[in-house]
Amino acid sequence: MSCSNLTMLVSSKPSLSDATALSFRSSLTPFQVPSHNPSSPGSRPTGPIQCGLRELRERIDSVKNTQKITEAMKLVAAAKVRRAQEAVVNGRPFSETLVEVLYNINEQLQTEDIDVPLTKVRPVKKVALVVVTGDRGLCGGFNNAIIKKAEARIADLKELGLDYTVISVGKKGNSYFQRRPYIPVDKFLEGGSLPTAKEAQAIADDVFSLFVSEEVDKVELLYTKFVSLVKSDPVIHTLLPLSPKGEICDVNGICVDAAEDEFFRLTTKEGKLTVERDLVRTKTDDFSPILQFEQDPVQILDALLPLYLNSQILRALQESLASELAARMSAMSNATDNATELKKSLSIVYNRQRQAKITGEILEIVAGANALS
Repeated sequence: MSCSNLTMLVSSKPSLSDATALSFRSSLTPFQVPSHNPSSPGSRPTGPIQCGLRELRERIDSVKNTQKITEAMKLVAAAKVRRAQEAVVNGRPFSETLVEVLYNINEQLQTEDIDVPLTKVRPVKKVALVVVTGDRGLCGGFNNAIIKKAEARIADLKELGLDYTVISVGKKGNSYFQRRPYIPVDKFLEGGSLPTAKEAQAIADDVFSLFVSEEVDKVELLYTKFVSLVKSDPVIHTLLPLSPKGEICDVNGICVDAAEDEFFRLTTKEGKLTVERDLVRTKTDDFSPILQFEQDPVQILDALLPLYLNSQILRALQESLASELAARMSAMSNATDNATELKKSLSIVYNRQRQAKITGEILEIVAGANALS
């Protein structure tokens, strides 16, 4: 058996969120002791590995270096996910206040026959899907989950006999759809390391022009909603047409504007990395009933709805980034744990071979001494 049997495989390992994570698994067959129970089902006699001590030392050093890399990537992702959470929570007061303004203006327009383009519901013939993926890998099943969600939604639209087009956001999604020319894609967009209002505005302008020009009758946003450090859910939200009150609802009409967030703090306990959870509720001031608008309510509504559309897209980008970083942190944690197990297995084999070599040398010396006496 050659030393090539000592392999380090990159494979998937299930986590608490049912998403796959990066893990290192070793082919343990070369390390197994020959079975002494021939009656055990599926047992096969395996001999000891024939690698030299130098090759084993090199393999152990390689696993140690890989473990250091995965540990560093886990800590980097943990630090970044904290900032991503802060961006989501800090942007919520603006979104909530904007909803309050839309509520008040909508109440004033209930008795008037006003035609607002972004809230106009028309028969759906074509749907635009905005699919938000990540720019990097090594994050378990994060990208696969949202792409499968998009594929399932495309299949549903085909069954309904509706046309569709895709707006891909993120390098992973771009490469996926570029390899499948049969899927119509309107535009490929790349996200940055930190979502900004400028990036969200580029997406908002594209979907706004498609909807107002009646090229599409509905726009749906597919992204990964951040739930916790070990769980994230791919969701589909109806982006356009907006409800008159400015709420964002899913495909079933259930509104998803939440006012509570779970905020995570990374701390150390007994020398180990732990997570503390805090429930943060955004405080918004009540809208004053005596507040008067100088402009025409229709003009204010036309100005606020695109702004709210931009804020919702930015929020989706931020939550997607937080989910990606949390998935990467979990994946690198699993990779680090499995690298530790692989290093332990290799060390056992190395120590056994080294001890066997020492014992053999001692036996040779004793046999030589006995031959001379």
